[in-house]
Amino acid sequence: MMWFGPAGTAESFAQMGYKKTEQVPEYLEKMGLNAFEYQCGRGVRVNEAAAKKFAGLAAEKNIRISLHAPYYISLSSVEEEKRQKSVEYILQSAQAVDWLGGDRIVVHAGSCSKMSREEALELAKDTLKKAVQALDESGLSHIRLCPETMGKVNQLGTLDEVLALCSVDERFLPCIDFGHLNARTFGHCRTPEEIGAVFAAMENDLGTERMRQFHSHFSKIEYTENGGEKRHLTFADTVYGPEFEPVAQWAVKKGCSPVFICESAGTQSEDAAMMQEIYRRIGEETGEQAE
Repeated sequence: MMWFGPAGTAESFAQMGYKKTEQVPEYLEKMGLNAFEYQCGRGVRVNEAAAKKFAGLAAEKNIRISLHAPYYISLSSVEEEKRQKSVEYILQSAQAVDWLGGDRIVVHAGSCSKMSREEALELAKDTLKKAVQALDESGLSHIRLCPETMGKVNQLGTLDEVLALCSVDERFLPCIDFGHLNARTFGHCRTPEEIGAVFAAMENDLGTERMRQFHSHFSKIEYTENGGEKRHLTFADTVYGPEFEPVAQWAVKKGCSPVFICESAGTQSEDAAMMQEIYRRIGEETGEQAE
């Protein structure tokens, strides 16, 4: 089974008359979606009682929950204090998603700063080892960390770097953001062959089972020819891409059951529904079961 949903609430949430976070599961059910990524990019401010109420409502409607950890996490900072703070933010995120009834948190690795990419990667791996220890000691060993591929060239987060971060612990899953990969490669993650190479790399480095369970962000993203990602777009874009069809084709072919979170700019729920429909159509055309 594949899971489709938005990152946070789309503009249509308010347009349909909804106001409270606890109404999100009802809204998603009306949109025909079954996943939601709770946004803590600017800090983890989650009330335990309210989160557990949300978890119950989401469970009633079979909504799968994940959480985006704070953007300011820096696994690769040269400052040890910042890396330790990042471990604390990961721990806070894990506790929050557990209250919300989910088991995945998406984490940015940070920038390379003035280091080599190899040095930054080793620092990030060390920070993640400390994070795993903190999760285990806090009774949160079931929470899965999902390092994310990033869209800007100076950020730590190429496909190979993310797969290397996932090698720290077998519970880690990659968060493959196809829009980010397309942006940081200046349009070279959009053909069936290029998308297929992503799946092949996941399977070769992490094994078939983790490849099939991967987490994913998807949106069309405008990029510059030197820095990479500039801004998120909607599915109305016909210039930058990428398109979802080749991703769905490979996911069906490989027997995957990932969580697809749409990050379109304001239309993430509607575009997630389009992704779900594309997946179902491809499943029907290929004879594979599409749920």
